[in-house]
Amino acid sequence: MAELLGKWSLSGAEQFALRYADGPQLYITEQSRCDIKNGTILRLAISPARAARQLLERIQSHGIDARLEALKELAKLSADPTFAAEFINMEGIGTLARLVESGTHFGEMLAFTLTAFLELMDHGIVSWDLLSLSFIKQRSLAILESMVLNSHSLYHRVAQEITVGQLIGHLQVSNQEIQTYAIALINALFLKAPEDRRQEIQTYAIALINALFLKAPEDRRQHIIRGNRPIKAEMAHQLYVLQVLTFNLLEERMMTKMDPNDQTQRDVIFELRRIAFDGENDTAGTEKRKALHTKDYKMLGFTNHVNPAMDFTQTPPGMLALDNMLYLAKLHQDTYIRHECPFGRCAIELTRMLCEILQEFFCVCIQLLNKTWKEMRATAEDFNKVMQVVREQITRALAMKPGSLDQLKSKLRTLSYSEILRLRQTERMSQDDFQSPPIISELRERIQPEILELIKQQRLNRLCEGSCFRKLGNRRRQVPVSDIKSVVTGKDCPHMKEKSALKQNKEVLELAFSVFYDPDETLNFVAPNKYEGEVPFELLSDKIPVSDIKSVVTGKDCPHMKEKSALKQNKEVLELAFSVFYDPDETLNFVAPNKYEYCIWTDGLCALLGREMGSDLTRRGGGGGAGGAGWCSKLCTISPQQ
Repeated sequence: MAELLGKWSLSGAEQFALRYADGPQLYITEQSRCDIKNGTILRLAISPARAARQLLERIQSHGIDARLEALKELAKLSADPTFAAEFINMEGIGTLARLVESGTHFGEMLAFTLTAFLELMDHGIVSWDLLSLSFIKQRSLAILESMVLNSHSLYHRVAQEITVGQLIGHLQVSNQEIQTYAIALINALFLKAPEDRRQEIQTYAIALINALFLKAPEDRRQHIIRGNRPIKAEMAHQLYVLQVLTFNLLEERMMTKMDPNDQTQRDVIFELRRIAFDGENDTAGTEKRKALHTKDYKMLGFTNHVNPAMDFTQTPPGMLALDNMLYLAKLHQDTYIRHECPFGRCAIELTRMLCEILQEFFCVCIQLLNKTWKEMRATAEDFNKVMQVVREQITRALAMKPGSLDQLKSKLRTLSYSEILRLRQTERMSQDDFQSPPIISELRERIQPEILELIKQQRLNRLCEGSCFRKLGNRRRQVPVSDIKSVVTGKDCPHMKEKSALKQNKEVLELAFSVFYDPDETLNFVAPNKYEGEVPFELLSDKIPVSDIKSVVTGKDCPHMKEKSALKQNKEVLELAFSVFYDPDETLNFVAPNKYEYCIWTDGLCALLGREMGSDLTRRGGGGGAGGAGWCSKLCTISPQQ
């Protein structure tokens, strides 16, 4: 190499090597140089050690494209024993194993990674015993999942060799990653299953749910999935997919009527009878056997003794009731055989009742979701955050053990978004007080003044932006639509003619309209703007200097809460009320549109008066953004000058 490089005026012979230009393109070494035949074309390349080092760096880079190209090249070079030895000496096997175990490599990237891994292991430089069984299981399950999802033909081959029942065993290990990959493969088999295997899948689904969420066979004290460890994000996602698929199957069965002429479905009813009456072989004639069957079906509690299939033609519960009855008969025979109630009729009605309860529960929860979405002022990007809050709301409500759906609704109403934040903060503070080392507590105390100053500035900025509050006082005039005579806009409006200042404001003029009704009276309006937004400053009434403010009171201490018994009795309104006292002993009374605006304004007014900000939002260290404002009849704003 030194002689060759010298002809080209190159230095550093240890940085270069010769490789075959054709075929496998193996490196030439001192041991293999004798195998070179006349006429063989060789090419100059970087040395195996240098190539291994560069590829290892590129494989661990953040760029996906660069990593993919590096893995593709590694898959080719790994067949060379010289390169393989250098790469393995640099802990390359461990790097590839970590990439595979991370679960972030899919498609081509995973294929090239596994190809390189197998090529390197085939050289026999390191022992397979060094690899954990966990690693082998994880990647095997991940590869099978990819095969099922991406190839119709491979799905059939995998489905023939591996059943959902066999995969349940992988859920009984302690490694959560293996459990996750097993559930992912089960979900893939569910998704790709043809229609004719739906019944089989449903049976496995029930068995799987029993394995996941009931008790482990070998340890009656522990759940298979739910132990003392937290469930990771990917496991939670796969469990969610499994639940959706399972409920979809149940919903399909729930809405499927039984076909009395379908022999397969009728055989299920025959099986119920056989299990109940010890499978006695009937030797009687057709007519006598039919009479015996009718008697048996009556004893089983079916409404239609002659043709029990007719009992399953109503949806819901449809075929789901029959599935439940067969499941009980096969897995809990003692309960099935020893029943005293009219089993068939009771089972069908109970299944229908459970379906209705589930539907009602869904209705309660979807209302909660909508309410929480509004409280969080969420957008599409906040979807996952909202779902986490809703999950916590439902979990906390159920933990209170409500005795009915009405009680559940009541408990969910108390668990608003602000209440969830308060509970989280309380629990976090309790945990911090117990677990935080002294240095953390000291740091918290040191930065607390800066945090409060930032919150104070944010509150004052929001006060300058202004907020809309519903006007309190006189009852609103209600005009029937039938009494409306006409609608006029702009300069034709009475309040634009009367108020010259408003008339001269072109922007206000364009937003004005009036409704004429009997007896020749009007309702006058100025829209926030062409679509929505703030009321023009000129329309604001009750302007007072901040210097005249004496105090701010909240809740039941507010004058308008004492005067108006209806408002006082409304706990939600009471928690949003505040009043501003100013000279000479007069007040401006408000009810905030939500808890967020209430905290912003009470904090801001306290900051203006030099008092401590004590709202729930401040105690949580919350800032928050500007909220939208809709139509209003009073708007409060504080200008920067004031």
